[in-house]
Amino acid sequence: MSKSVKICLAASAGGHLTQLLKIAQSWSGGDVFFVTTSAAVTGGLDKHGRSYVVGECNRRMLMKTAAVFLKCARIVLRERPRVVISTGAAAGCMICFLGKLIGAKVIWIDSITNVERLSLSGRMVRHIADLFLVQWPELATKYKKVEFAGTLI
Repeated sequence: MSKSVKICLAASAGGHLTQLLKIAQSWSGGDVFFVTTSAAVTGGLDKHGRSYVVGECNRRMLMKTAAVFLKCARIVLRERPRVVISTGAAAGCMICFLGKLIGAKVIWIDSITNVERLSLSGRMVRHIADLFLVQWPELATKYKKVEFAGTLI
């Protein structure tokens, strides 16, 4: 991958980030930065690229969600990624929408834990994603603009 391609990797700390790191070879050599929700995980990200922590939020935490959104907006405007890859959740969803607003290509990988339906964030991002991947073949037949390419775990 060309060093000039700036890639934003957005995932909540924990399982979302673990799944994203399973495909680390796909961005090897790119200008990579991470957006995640906890400083506790940033130490392990150093070997891949720089990282930003925006904090945890969900739809029930209106003020925290607004604060996370503003942090995400500042990061996207500062970094200007050409590609956003996310496994979710809320902060990843925000980064996808903000990235799309500045012309970035958006790749969403829905979590393997979503067996019967897409995640809430995934259902929102699906409409703007350039590539939307699921980890269960049944989901690819159930939704439009969704592809199955295998599992990460």
